[in-house]
Amino acid sequence: MITPSPHSTVAPSAWIERYAHLIPTGARVLDLAAGSGRHALFFSSRGNRVVAVDRDSTLLSAISGHPGIETRALDLETGTWPLAGETFDAIVVVNYLHRGTLPDLLAALAPDGALIYETFAMGNAAYGRPSNPDFLLRENELLELARARLTVVAFEQGLSSNRDRPAVIQRIAAVGRARSWPPALSP
Repeated sequence: MITPSPHSTVAPSAWIERYAHLIPTGARVLDLAAGSGRHALFFSSRGNRVVAVDRDSTLLSAISGHPGIETRALDLETGTWPLAGETFDAIVVVNYLHRGTLPDLLAALAPDGALIYETFAMGNAAYGRPSNPDFLLRENELLELARARLTVVAFEQGLSSNRDRPAVIQRIAAVGRARSWPPALSP
């Protein structure tokens, strides 16, 4: 496990760490809904060029100016997709869902890129927030989304108790079909 950066008090998601090997050194990584930047810091420490996006500029200020990280305060939920015309070698999303951005997100992924996504799913209301169905993935939703143009490396859904509190989650790691197959497995 990677030790958290002195700029972050929270370690990266175990799912992100497990599938980080799908993202080569030097890749351009989009950390969507980056918050205070735990994943942006993780990937920049691995030699990646990270674009950390969040609507809360105060949270992003914790990593602003960090080498290898470009921060952008953008509202992804109003107006048009603010990253139109940009392509990323990898996209990482944790604990965020806005269905309106999902098609744009996939369009921004390079043909051989990697998508690593983990967020809450239906049933989570029994364990706390989020509980609004608009912010909870439906059964197999990430899997169905990814299958259209990606090769799924790993997919999980269900109750997870290896977090700070139990939660119903869905996770996927997938790569673009232009990538050579099979990918190397992590040790």
